[in-house]
Amino acid sequence: MNYKRIGFGTLLSVALLALAVEPVAAQEATSVTRGLIDGLNSKLLFVAIPITILTEGILIYTVYKFRKSEEPKPTQENRRLEITWTVATAIILLFVGVASYQVLGNEFVTTPEDQIDNIPEDNAVVVEVTAQKYFWTFHYPQHDVNASDTMVIPSDRPVYLKITSTDWLHAFHVPGLGLKQDAFPGESHTLKTKVNPSGEGTYQLYCAEYCGVGHSAMLGEVNVTDGETYDQWIENQQAAAESESGGNNTTAGSNNTTASNNTTAKLAA
Repeated sequence: MNYKRIGFGTLLSVALLALAVEPVAAQEATSVTRGLIDGLNSKLLFVAIPITILTEGILIYTVYKFRKSEEPKPTQENRRLEITWTVATAIILLFVGVASYQVLGNEFVTTPEDQIDNIPEDNAVVVEVTAQKYFWTFHYPQHDVNASDTMVIPSDRPVYLKITSTDWLHAFHVPGLGLKQDAFPGESHTLKTKVNPSGEGTYQLYCAEYCGVGHSAMLGEVNVTDGETYDQWIENQQAAAESESGGNNTTAGSNNTTASNNTTAKLAA
């Protein structure tokens, strides 16, 4: 076996794949959450590619070399080789475990459930996301603002999503921002993220858990804006709610006046 040729071919293949992957990895992620997940995928990819190429190379070489062997000989014991691949496997598994733990243990990927009640950032945005057959509603408790189907969040501050369901098992999933969380009836779970300025735009929201005949139509949008636009949107929503409430009160007052006049007329008669 020509180990030099195999080693050179492996290194060349890894280098070419690295060049192909690097421009994608170098792009700024849309959110902190998405960046952490993509970074982990890239690390695991750089580990998996050399192993795959080396294994397949040895397999192809062995099949080709012994293709005409009618009486294959049993494998001979080689303790040095066995120790080598055992140690190498242990190192690889340790690397994968540490890299995965660093990402999965990050608060932007696995958010502690009690953090939404003890938010460390003063400027953080809290959105209560409620799933229901077959639509989404969003409540902003800090401003008493409600919205449906489209969630608006800023790109200049942390965002906490408190996700629940009213009737069935659903799943909040925004692939473009790296967000996914099951929505359980009677329970709430927290997601924390922060969108980068380059990630401003509109993203598709899906229900990622089959929830009935209307599952495929249970869609929504996440609109990421700059902080100033977000604050203006909040003010507009509050003004619209106050206007609607005032209009209802005026109508109710007019109805009460009419009823009072009718009662007075009846008593006079």
